[in-house]
Amino acid sequence: MNIPSLNISAVLKRYGLRADKSLGQNFLQDARSLELIAQAAGIQPEDTVLEVGPGLGSLTRYLAASAREVVAVELDERLLRPLEEIIAPHRNVRVTHGNILDIAPGDLLDQPDYLVVANIPYYITSAIIRHLLESKNKPRRIVLTIQKEVAERICAKPGDLSLLALSVQVYGSPRVAASIPAGAFFPAPNVDSAVLVVDIYPTPYIEEPLLDIFFKLTKAGFAQKRKTLRNSLSAGLYKSTTEIVELLHRANIDPMRRAETLSLDEWRAVCALYGNKKAEP
Repeated sequence: MNIPSLNISAVLKRYGLRADKSLGQNFLQDARSLELIAQAAGIQPEDTVLEVGPGLGSLTRYLAASAREVVAVELDERLLRPLEEIIAPHRNVRVTHGNILDIAPGDLLDQPDYLVVANIPYYITSAIIRHLLESKNKPRRIVLTIQKEVAERICAKPGDLSLLALSVQVYGSPRVAASIPAGAFFPAPNVDSAVLVVDIYPTPYIEEPLLDIFFKLTKAGFAQKRKTLRNSLSAGLYKSTTEIVELLHRANIDPMRRAETLSLDEWRAVCALYGNKKAEP
């Protein structure tokens, strides 16, 4: 893409601004990294893209070059004026001031088949992912630039799974599309980043009626991660160890295993049995 580079330091100085550490602001300005993110999104000409935290519009310009429309939600009111001026040549960008965590995507977009692309503050990674995945109007794909270690954790396999990984993998298939060095940002963060791509399933891997049970069981299982499932589920669900052992045996799962070793298929089996047990008179 032939898009002029943006000198973030110079732009901030011109408008008398500084990156706000309390908002986790690290502005991505490296052209190659911006291209990698846009490519990872796989944007088609008819696509609408929801961008969370456009900042000064570095990535927004790349998204606008490929998409039909970009809806950019920015929390920091100070950035609105420079953002509007920087993206002025792109008539297909609509900027909204607000906190994405307080806005349902359906209130911004009227079509279900959209993409989310964002360079988000590290400290709200889990909250944003949960907000997007649990919304009624889910995107087709989510592309996030986040802390590299967190991206790798989300893509983990059974044996090294976390509650966050399961919470993402139940809704879609995650992968790391690219690595981005700290020096690609201004100011540079203390760690490297990665581009996480999550292709959302048409329906969750675990059936909708069992999702509440899934989150209840996994939260209990990981609440005391060092404990065996027999003990962690017993404590978290307020059930006797005898009941939990019986439940896990029926699912062909060793009660002495730990939560991070279970696959989604195994969690689904436990959820189905637990759901049926609760439905019994």
